[in-house]
Amino acid sequence: MVPRYSRPEMAEIWSPEARFGIWFEIEALAAEAMAGLGEIPETAARLIRERGAKAVAAIGAREIAEIEAIEAETRHDVIAFLTWLGKAIGPESRFLHLGLTSSDVLDTALAVQLARAAELLAGDLARLMAALKVRAFEHKYTLTIGRSHGVHAEPTTFGLKLAGHYAEFARNRARLSAARAEIAVGAISGAVGTFAHLDPRIEAHVTEQLGLASETISTQVIPRDRHAMFFAVLAVIAAGIERLATEIRHLQRSEVREAEEFFHPGQKGSSAMPHKRNPVLSENLTGLARIVRAAVIPALEDVALWHERDISHSSVERVIAPDATIALDFALTRAAGLIERLTVYPERMLENLESLGGVVHSGEVLLALTRAGILREDAYRIVQRNAMATWEALGKAGARSFREHLEADPEVAGRVSQATLEAAMDPARHLVALDTLFTRVFGEPGPELAAAA
Repeated sequence: MVPRYSRPEMAEIWSPEARFGIWFEIEALAAEAMAGLGEIPETAARLIRERGAKAVAAIGAREIAEIEAIEAETRHDVIAFLTWLGKAIGPESRFLHLGLTSSDVLDTALAVQLARAAELLAGDLARLMAALKVRAFEHKYTLTIGRSHGVHAEPTTFGLKLAGHYAEFARNRARLSAARAEIAVGAISGAVGTFAHLDPRIEAHVTEQLGLASETISTQVIPRDRHAMFFAVLAVIAAGIERLATEIRHLQRSEVREAEEFFHPGQKGSSAMPHKRNPVLSENLTGLARIVRAAVIPALEDVALWHERDISHSSVERVIAPDATIALDFALTRAAGLIERLTVYPERMLENLESLGGVVHSGEVLLALTRAGILREDAYRIVQRNAMATWEALGKAGARSFREHLEADPEVAGRVSQATLEAAMDPARHLVALDTLFTRVFGEPGPELAAAA
């Protein structure tokens, strides 16, 4: 992933230094398990640990170049590392990698990396959810217009909008936890996974020490359905980020102006138009979501490997594993910061809500007419007729409001009182279930309506 969208904590997981460190840990743990079973001398396992750890701790640009030079000759990354490591360990290096195959190291190491990445992503999700919760309670009673098809529908609150996004990310948190558990498995089972050259207790020791479970059956590689599910979950999280970003992009449009990204002092929106304040963070999040989702199809295609193994998945995972996790880590962090500093305009929300002359209350008026004894089909016709008359006259001199149209309608007059119409057009009607909804989402209703008013 390009440095522009990389945070150090996540990028470090995918660094050569971290990768070689995990490879060494797997080899050292396997040697120690073999020594415990009496298969190799205990002194050999101790020297592998001591000398190998010292060498790996000192890995830098020079050492990486040395390993890469060996790989240029051997055309095999694990053999190149073991050759370099063996020089540091000495004669006892003959006990390295006994009975193992390269996939034992590669797949188990990838499991460690993906599990660590998932833990960072879980922390990112927690920050975003905390920001959404704070802003949701802040704007629990901030009336705004709900939209369907991009068109004004009925009143809602900005807090309820944010609560919906919080609920989605809470589901994503559970999905990520399950995906981490599914991916956190290792395999030290040797060629084609039969344990012909390895005691299964060696695998158990290595995976336990690494905080992993043991793969049920490895065919030399860990089955890639696990990885496909992991990247699918990352994509679903990214889709949630894009849904949130799309909402903000719409709300920041000049014609809407209900909320906007924080505009920093000295920030420039356009090289040509000094007045511009663009939703650049939300647009950036939309693009990053595409990157994360792009990993799903290759991950699914990795599931169908030939027989017990091939390496068609290898090149794919070298790209999508770091890119998807780094991009999502950056996107979650950016989304959290965006919500924390989001500028909200309640007055503009109320102005937009009232901009169509009251037709957004047509649903409640329809119910009022049916309660007054008018057949629903007739009531719908009456309400729609008056709503359309209001809509088509918007902005014209002398235009009447929806309520004025209704009061002048002979099919309404005498059937429904002015008090009933007034009650039907009271936006507060849309706040009555807020405590119930907030309790469903957050486990608590928050401030009482009376206190907020």
